[in-house]
Amino acid sequence: MKNVEEILNELYSIEPSLRDKEAEVKKIVQTLLESRPEITIDENFINQLREKLLKKRSFSIQDFFSKKINFTLSGSVISVVVVLIFAPLLYYYINYKDNGSILIENTENNVEIEKKDGGIIKMDSSKKIIAGFVKFKSEDEFNKYLSQSSQGYFEMGIVGTRMETMALEAPSAPKDINVGGATTPDRVSETNVQVLGIDEPDILKTDGKEIYYSSQNRYYPGPIIMEREIIGGKIMPPDYYQAKTQIIKAFPIDKFAKESTIDKTGNLLLSDNTLVVFENQVIYGYDVSNPSSPKEKWSVKLDSRNQIDQARLYDGKIYLVTKNYTSRGGPCPMPLFEKGNEKISVKCIDIYHPIISVPVNNTYHISTINPLNGDIKKEISFVGSYNSTVYMSKNALYVAYSYNGDYLEFFHNFFKENSDIVSQNIIERLGKIKNYDLSQEAKMAEFQVLMQELENSLSDDEKLKFDNEMQNRMESYAKKHKRDLLKTDIAKINISNFKVDALGTIAGNLLNQFSLDEYEGNLRLATTIRVNMWGIDSRESENDIYVMDGDLKITGSIKGLGLDERIYSARFVEDKGYLVTFKQIDPFFVLDLSDPKNPKVKGELKIPGYSSYLHPISKNKILGVGKEGSNVKVSLFDVSDPANPKEASKYNLDDYWSEILNTQHAFLIDKKHNVFFMPGSKGGYVFSYENDNLTLKRAVSNIQAKRALFINDYLYIVGDDKIVVLDEVNWEKVKELDL
Repeated sequence: MKNVEEILNELYSIEPSLRDKEAEVKKIVQTLLESRPEITIDENFINQLREKLLKKRSFSIQDFFSKKINFTLSGSVISVVVVLIFAPLLYYYINYKDNGSILIENTENNVEIEKKDGGIIKMDSSKKIIAGFVKFKSEDEFNKYLSQSSQGYFEMGIVGTRMETMALEAPSAPKDINVGGATTPDRVSETNVQVLGIDEPDILKTDGKEIYYSSQNRYYPGPIIMEREIIGGKIMPPDYYQAKTQIIKAFPIDKFAKESTIDKTGNLLLSDNTLVVFENQVIYGYDVSNPSSPKEKWSVKLDSRNQIDQARLYDGKIYLVTKNYTSRGGPCPMPLFEKGNEKISVKCIDIYHPIISVPVNNTYHISTINPLNGDIKKEISFVGSYNSTVYMSKNALYVAYSYNGDYLEFFHNFFKENSDIVSQNIIERLGKIKNYDLSQEAKMAEFQVLMQELENSLSDDEKLKFDNEMQNRMESYAKKHKRDLLKTDIAKINISNFKVDALGTIAGNLLNQFSLDEYEGNLRLATTIRVNMWGIDSRESENDIYVMDGDLKITGSIKGLGLDERIYSARFVEDKGYLVTFKQIDPFFVLDLSDPKNPKVKGELKIPGYSSYLHPISKNKILGVGKEGSNVKVSLFDVSDPANPKEASKYNLDDYWSEILNTQHAFLIDKKHNVFFMPGSKGGYVFSYENDNLTLKRAVSNIQAKRALFINDYLYIVGDDKIVVLDEVNWEKVKELDL
């Protein structure tokens, strides 16, 4: 058998940098060899191994039971295989171990927290790293992580109804504009946003005097006519409509008219006299102090690989989240922005990543922009998947990402529970494999070898029985232990210094930002757990609620809500929570979160259909917007008795779609008149909720309604090609403006 020194030389030939940590590498190799000392190394196998390395053949866990290995595996060979294939990852492990940082011990949970370079590492009592959010140490490590993250993941997760924006809903509140004077409105609605005081980009903004509306490019369908002619007072066929940002004089109402246009379109933010337009790959800042003559002040161009994901305006600063598709061998430093002659990029060593290898599709970048002059600053970058979730409170940015759990632990426990189908030797060897200080992929590679060795030892009859027993028992076991298979980590980033303050872990998958909320220093989360592996597509999903403290430690939880359902919407209001799950009926849950250590389900209501958006009307009334069958449905829930929630009123529209199902920004509430507005596919609808009864107060046809706002007692309904103004006192139409 080759000795340790010979194996080390093999390793150094592949990864010379490992010589710098020879003591650690030697210890790991010795541990690996101790598990299988009895078999000699096959040189033919080593040659085949090198060939596989050159081909960089990936390992798919989904092929676990079907993939065959064409050469005989044995003894210490298996250990060497693991070490050789994943030698670069040993370097990664070693460099994060014993790095001299100060440890802060959490004796309650027996977990140690290590903070360094703005990152965070969590270790158990044996100093084994169990989680972390840290910077890459080199470009090579960055590329190796990407290669590692793209292999061997079970296809797991949920399919949900997602808002296109990242927002949690909050009551839209009128601006207090009592400055005095006949030309100043008394009340003005704001965009329906996530957190009151943190504005979000949308296609409609107002300062109470002007309306800023970003229309969309569109063609006008019609008959093909060789020559244009006037038909019904209109030129046919009409021109292609080039989208623009319209600036409209809205107050006083007798001055209602188009004022000017900007030849740019996209989501908008309004900061004092600066209108920010997010148009594809360019962000523009316009001086609108003179609305009749807006002037471009600055622009920031995004690199073609960098795309806008989300943005927030808070305390005079824009928090911008962008992402670019990330692949191994891509440019590094990553180009992000251009502003004039200034180019902004991020080095690979300045990008954070979870220590546990998670599926990586994108690199996310959080930057800040001064809306006055467009000065942009890159603050923090991190890798994530397509379903990475970013939620912003007034204190922190929360970055959540899902990943597969410890499958070796899962398999080890499975075989211990089903010890009649494998030998005790197999169980013991698997226990050693799962404790190796190597990557999950490396462990799974050796596990595959172990299982192949097992199958090779079986007769055809024994193998047939084994395969059937595995299939049958694994399905049952996976359902029972589903929370072990899909995890979500949450990193808390302090927005005052952009350092990672805490890292927490929960079971399951977040639907969207509606699944997170911060209140009185605690973070509340709603997740769905579902098994989807090895052809087992379990529809028996269930849902959990977690409460985490400021250090993202779980203080309390509610598990097993909505069995056989998945989350369609969540809403957290102070010390209460509201959750809608759905499959065939709509379970509406009322949660008591007043005690973070002991959250409880107070009540449940089952009704047809579902709500994909929840909005508090008052302390004891929650509005739900969703669908029942093919029609849009509005429900008014009475939660005055949390133990006995009721559907006080409902209304099914003769309409199949509302923009509210897509974005909470389309919802508008006017509490002075006890009404709310919702756009539909056929027009716009004004509902009264007075006396706990939903009444269709006014319907406006012949408008492709998108948004609405109010200024004083006038409701402005904004559509693709016109604005209709209603007097909220008598609901009569008083103005109409073609756009």
